[in-house]
Amino acid sequence: MTTIASNLQAVRERIATACTSAGRSVEDVTLLAVSKTFGPGAVREAHAAGQLAFGENYVQEALEKMADLADLPLQWHCIGPLQSNKTRPVAEHFDWVHTVDRLKIAERLAAQRPPERPPLNVCIQVNVDGGPTKAGVAPAEALALARAVAALPGLRLRGIMTIPEPAADFVAARALHAGARAVFDQLNAAGLALDTLSMGMSADLEAAVAEGSTLVRVGSAIFGGRPALRA
Repeated sequence: MTTIASNLQAVRERIATACTSAGRSVEDVTLLAVSKTFGPGAVREAHAAGQLAFGENYVQEALEKMADLADLPLQWHCIGPLQSNKTRPVAEHFDWVHTVDRLKIAERLAAQRPPERPPLNVCIQVNVDGGPTKAGVAPAEALALARAVAALPGLRLRGIMTIPEPAADFVAARALHAGARAVFDQLNAAGLALDTLSMGMSADLEAAVAEGSTLVRVGSAIFGGRPALRA
């Protein structure tokens, strides 16, 4: 078994244990392997170990990987900050976008999604802890943005995504994720019928699962320490 395969198995076991502790089914939590800065070979290893969904932060890097890995049935998620000048390639090539925090970005994605492709799955990024340097819409503004995004053709609003500040321990991490769950529940109570709560990473996935995460984004625990980040 390769290192990536054994790491994947360990992460899946962590998710299963967290689900058991939370009284949830393991089928309710999707593992997104964050492959940013790792090459196509690492993605192939993960795919060989049964992983299908991959998250990328850098659009050009992701497009190169997609071309190299076109023979594999992979699902690609854009999880990095998205600028207006990068919406077209994302709309054309990705399956999911987790970082919609402005209506302008959503409108561009909707207009640029090829009509022959299924609707682009999107999540609203919410800044749950108010970090001044963090992207994301404020919780109080999430409902208005979600309603506007849900009305756009070419998109399918699936839920919300959060990246809170690192927490000191499980209890603190769970409290942060509870704030995101409250926003998620508010949007569903307003009739939006969302099914995706994208929260939790390598360090805090147990706390995220305990608060209802349906998708955890795990990179270093699968692929190891990252190479130098690309601009």
